[in-house]
This record gives sequence, structure tokens and C-alpha cells, in this order.
Amino acid sequence: MRRNRRRAAATSLDVPSASKRRTSNRDLFETADRGIDLDSTLATTIAERGWAYARHFLDRPVWSRLAEELRLAERDDKLRPAGLGARQRYRVVEDIRGDRIQWLGAAACSEAQAQALSRLEELRLACNRELQLGLLDFEGHLALYPAGSYYRRHRDQPVDSDARVLSCLLYLNDDWKQEDGGCLRLYLDDGDAGRRIDVLPEGGALVCFLSAHFFHEVLPATRDRLSLAGWFRRRQM
Repeated sequence: MRRNRRRAAATSLDVPSASKRRTSNRDLFETADRGIDLDSTLATTIAERGWAYARHFLDRPVWSRLAEELRLAERDDKLRPAGLGARQRYRVVEDIRGDRIQWLGAAACSEAQAQALSRLEELRLACNRELQLGLLDFEGHLALYPAGSYYRRHRDQPVDSDARVLSCLLYLNDDWKQEDGGCLRLYLDDGDAGRRIDVLPEGGALVCFLSAHFFHEVLPATRDRLSLAGWFRRRQM
């Protein structure tokens, strides 16, 4: 019975009120690296509070190779400034968003990219199995934030589309320390004075959250910050 209630809540994309969420650091960052089935644990955690974190989602050989590929793309001038909006409304506004990106495409994936996408596919299947979210595919890019750049507070779901359901951030940074900055700041309440958490972008870690519900921002770092970022999507309602 308890499991059915969780599924119903997740299917309608309800998120518990902030007063019901646990926000101790120990609780927040131990949830998803325990247990036998990591993907099912992540799905259950998303149902309970709308977001989840796993410190060791992607193996080091995979994420370190992705980092190398991102560096090579930067060297070869294959990264492009990330923008805001879509189609006719698309624009680059560097005082809002300062990352440079390369979109992932299934037809031209490297081996490391294919492995990362396969790992994310396992998570998609778990979320659909456990939560009936109707996730169809993953849209994503490799992103490099140069030292000092940032992405101001925003939500991932545009006002004119509900296709993006679950945002996913996979980090590709080796030996990242607290003093390096560059945290993902996830707001657990709508208000500026509400509760929030800061997630270090440590290599191999995953953070995912319901795209329509959570404001978030990328804080400036003292060194380049690398990630694979994207969204699980459904058919637009």
C-alpha cells in the first residue's frame, strides 16, 4: 500500500512540501549509494522528495574519458556558447549563463558517451518501472563552465512546454574540493529565503530532480567545471 502511494505521487509529479523534507547533510547525501539496486533507490527517492543524488553513479574510466573528450572539443573549437530559449527566442546572454556546450547525438557518439547514455537509460527504465513517468528519451550535452562563469537561478522546464520531466547532471571533475566552488545550488523552496542545498560537482556523481519544480543555479568556480547535463523527456501534453 505504501509503495502504491509513492507511485501515485510521482506519476502526478507532486513534490512534498519543504517542511516535510529532511535537510540534514548526512541524510541528503547518503540516500542513493546504499542498497543493491541503485536505480530503484534513486527512483524511490525522487518519488519521496522530488530529487536524488548518487556519489558514484558513473565509473571513473567513463567519466574521465568524457572529461578528456570535452577538453579536446574545447581545444578544437567545437564548443558553442549555451543560450536561452528555443527556436526564434533563442539567444546567448553571458551575464545569465556562461557555459560552452556540445550536444550529444546518438549517431556520432564516442564509446564513453555511449556508455554514459546507456547508464542513464537504465535509470530511465527504473523511473518508468517504479514511477510510471512516461519518460521517452534523453536530450543532453557536454558542458564546460570556464573559471568564474555561472548560470543564474532558473527552472529547466520552459513555460510553453512540459516535455522535460527529469533533469540530470553528471559531473566529470577530478579531485574537486570545496574551495573550488562551482556547486549546483538546488532550492528546496520557491522563495529566496527558503531551504537549499549545494552539491559539489565531483567526478562520477549524479544529481537529478523534477524539472518543473526546482529552481537551481550553478555557482562560479575557481577552475573549469565539466559536466554532462540533460533531461529525460516525455510527449508534450
